[in-house]
Amino acid sequence: MKDTARLLYSVFKLRIGMAIMLCALAGIAITPGAAPGPWQIALLALAVLLSSASAGAFNHYVERDLDARMQRTRERPFVTGRFHAGPVWLASIGVMLLTAVGATAIAVNPFAAAHVFLGAFVYGVVYTVWLKRRTWMNIVVGGLAGSFAVLAGAAAVDPALGPAPLILAVILFLWTPPHFWSLAFAYRADYAEARVPMLPVVVDNALAARIILLHAVALVVLSLTLVAFGMGWIYAIGAAVGGALFVRACVRLVQQPGTKAAMGAFRASLVQLSLLLIAVLLDSWLLGP
Repeated sequence: MKDTARLLYSVFKLRIGMAIMLCALAGIAITPGAAPGPWQIALLALAVLLSSASAGAFNHYVERDLDARMQRTRERPFVTGRFHAGPVWLASIGVMLLTAVGATAIAVNPFAAAHVFLGAFVYGVVYTVWLKRRTWMNIVVGGLAGSFAVLAGAAAVDPALGPAPLILAVILFLWTPPHFWSLAFAYRADYAEARVPMLPVVVDNALAARIILLHAVALVVLSLTLVAFGMGWIYAIGAAVGGALFVRACVRLVQQPGTKAAMGAFRASLVQLSLLLIAVLLDSWLLGP
């Protein structure tokens, strides 16, 4: 039972899903206006988690051939045969997504539901099916998946989407490429073997490291502009500290473009995003408008 639970946790990518759910809550917190009721917030959070889980499982389902060729992923359940990649899985994934979108449309509003759907669609179809095997821009476009979670939360408060939630959505869009490119840098041999054109595979190490650094600097600068749109000192500290840690790790990657520094940048990106989103929530809830 524990082993099955662990495999389901992996297939549904629930660790990523929890981060995306936090993005939706941050979207609610940062948007001026009357927040939806507690039960609506809880339902939206669960709907975002469910839609993210459906997209994560679909990603595992579609990429089982790639996963079999990569050291990092060859033990995934669809590769090993622990889970059978058949129509039952596809039907279950579809039901999960429809449930998430339908519940959001009924309990919150259709605008939030549309963003919940688009987040899963971008990751599951646009990134996984259309772009991942074709272009190094795959994760750039795929970064929109997290942005739609922010917009889903914001639309639950105000479907018109003001500047603050839109800026936060762009921050998430800019965060995803350097985050994932850092991981792909560390596992570039895997991606090269699987013929997946991630940026660190198609350019040399030095150029890839500089591009990662430029993206990190851009997202940190943009994150600090939210102070001009109503965020207070709690947010400013969280964004500045997290951003400094991420940029410093990316500078080390430029100086020593290798696997160790790449994993350092990857871990720093997770710290940066966590501090940023927690700071949004604390700032909005403790300091208020």
